[in-house]
Amino acid sequence: MFRLRSAQASLRHIRAVTRKEIHHIVRDRSTLLLVLFTPTLVLLLMAYALTVDLKHIPIAVLDLDRTQTSQAFIQQITAGQDLDLYACAASMEEIDAMLMRGDIKAGVIIAPGFASDLQAMKKIPLQLIIDGTEPESGQYAVEHISQRVEEFINSALTVQLRAQGISITSLQILDLRIQTWYNPDLKPRNALIPGLISMVLGFPALSLALALAHEREHGTLEQLLATPIGRAELLIGKTLPYILVGLINVILIPILSIAWFQISLNGSFLLFFVLSAIFMFEVLSMGLIVGVFMRTQAAALALSFLVLFFPGFFLTGIFFPLASMPEEVRMQAMFLPGTHYAIITRGIFLPGVGMDVLWPYAVLMVVLGVAFTALASLFFRKRLA
Repeated sequence: MFRLRSAQASLRHIRAVTRKEIHHIVRDRSTLLLVLFTPTLVLLLMAYALTVDLKHIPIAVLDLDRTQTSQAFIQQITAGQDLDLYACAASMEEIDAMLMRGDIKAGVIIAPGFASDLQAMKKIPLQLIIDGTEPESGQYAVEHISQRVEEFINSALTVQLRAQGISITSLQILDLRIQTWYNPDLKPRNALIPGLISMVLGFPALSLALALAHEREHGTLEQLLATPIGRAELLIGKTLPYILVGLINVILIPILSIAWFQISLNGSFLLFFVLSAIFMFEVLSMGLIVGVFMRTQAAALALSFLVLFFPGFFLTGIFFPLASMPEEVRMQAMFLPGTHYAIITRGIFLPGVGMDVLWPYAVLMVVLGVAFTALASLFFRKRLA
C-alpha cells in the first residue's frame, strides 16, 4: 500500500512539473518558436543546401562568326538546365565587364570562320574564359561546354565522316583554349577563405546577443533602464565595444589570410575595411534583434546559430553556388548579411574590383542594417514596455 501511494505521489509530481513546463513553453513565445519550428527550419536549410545539383550556371557568348552554324552551336551548348545563356556579348569588353561584376561564370568566344573550318574539318579554335572565384561553377562549365562541343561536332559531321570512313574519336578537330581568371589554378581555398570571413566576423554579433540576453535573464537590464540612461543610448553603448572588436578582426583576418594561407589581396584594403565596417553594422543589428527578443542566454545562443550561422553556412554562396539554388531560396539569401559580404570579400581579394562594381551590395547592406536596427529598437520598446 505504501509503495502504491508513493508511486501515485511520484506521478502527481511528474504531472505537475510537466504541466508547469508545458505552460512555460506555450507562454514564452521564444521558447515555443525554438522547440517547435527550429527542427523544421534546419531540415529545410540543410535539405536545400546539401542536395544542390549544379545547374543554371550563367554564361555569355561572343559570336564572331555570326553564321547559322554558330547560332546552332550556341543553342546546343545552352540546351537544358545546365548552362543558362545570360547574354550574347557584342565585344570582349562586355565579357570582361560581366565576369568582373560576377554576372556570368564563363564566357565562350566563337572565332571567325567557325562554320567554314567545321565543314573543312580544320582545327576549330574555341576560347573559354572561366571565373575562378567559384571553382565548382567554373569546372562544371568547362566539363559541360566541352561535352556539348563534342556532341555538336559529332552531329554536324556525321554524314561526311561516314562517307570518308573516318571515326569521330580519331578526329582531333577542336582546339579548346581555356583561360581561368582571378583564380588560375581553381584552388578552392582561394575562393573559400575570403567567403569564410563573413562567417567569422559574425561572432561579435553572437556575443552581443548573449550579453543582452544575460542582462534580461538576471534582471540587470531593467535596473539600467531605471537610471537616466535612455534606451537608444543603452543599445548604442552595448553595441560600440563589439563594433571595435569586430574592426580589429577586420585588420587581423586579412593579415592572417595573406601571411598564413598565401591568399592575395588584389583590391584596396581601405575599401575592404570600409565595407567590412558596414557589414559589422548590419550583422550586429541582427544580433541586437536576437538579444532583445530572447529572455535567456541558452535561447539567444540557439537562435543566433539558427539566424546568423546556419543560413550563413548554407545559403550565402560560400560553399554552394547561389545560381544552382531554387529561386525562392535565392530570394531569402538576399536578406542575409553574409550573402552580399561574401561577394564583396571575394571581389576585393580575387579580381580586385572597386566600388564601381561593389556599390549595389554596399547599398543593400546599409539598407538591411538600418531595417534590422529599426526592428531591434521596436522589439526593445515592446519587450520592455
